[in-house]
Amino acid sequence: MEDAGHRPSELAGRQMGVFAGVCHNDYRELLAAAADSAAAYAGSGGASSMLANRISYFYDFNGPSITIDTACSSALSALHEAVAAMRRGDCEEALVGAVNLICTPTNSISYYRAGMLSATGTCRALDESADGFVRGEGVAVLLLRPLAAALADGDSIYGLVQGTAVNHGGQAASLTAPKPESQAAVVEAAWRAAGAAPESAGYIELHGTGTRLGDPLEFGGLVAAFR
Repeated sequence: MEDAGHRPSELAGRQMGVFAGVCHNDYRELLAAAADSAAAYAGSGGASSMLANRISYFYDFNGPSITIDTACSSALSALHEAVAAMRRGDCEEALVGAVNLICTPTNSISYYRAGMLSATGTCRALDESADGFVRGEGVAVLLLRPLAAALADGDSIYGLVQGTAVNHGGQAASLTAPKPESQAAVVEAAWRAAGAAPESAGYIELHGTGTRLGDPLEFGGLVAAFR
């Protein structure tokens, strides 16, 4: 908010939405391990819904406050929902972002046993030597506003969202396996929503898990979409 040129206190009481992408429950696992000392706090402290709600509470925002968990696509799904909410008039503007913290080894052990993690500790996306991904931590939050309002206020503008789309692959080879036809369809839908020519693309961000299963399927879906 401050980077965009706004004091958070100026936004209190406004129809500001909060859309937070989150996956895993490492912190809740820590609370459970603390037993009695965390009993009174575990309900509200470990609920994923509170990630967005506490932000809205702290800053006194009155727009939708929603936590979204769609695994690896949580950040993009949160962005999609925030844009849709603004276009519906549910909120005037929105904070949208995602966070991942690795607080316990549980998920890392699970992914390792499933053969998803790189044994060499390096993610080699779209490379024939790819042997899995490497887990990481991070957080990023954007302030979304209508372009006219951002220009009028002299905001720091980093990008313009022209179109978004989401879907699900339905039945594929497995629950976690990507489906190239569905990935192609969602890319095509996003381009149609944006009303932009595919050849105008200058940068593409992939899931890029660096796995022998996921990378070829994702790349194949992308090629099909652009064709």
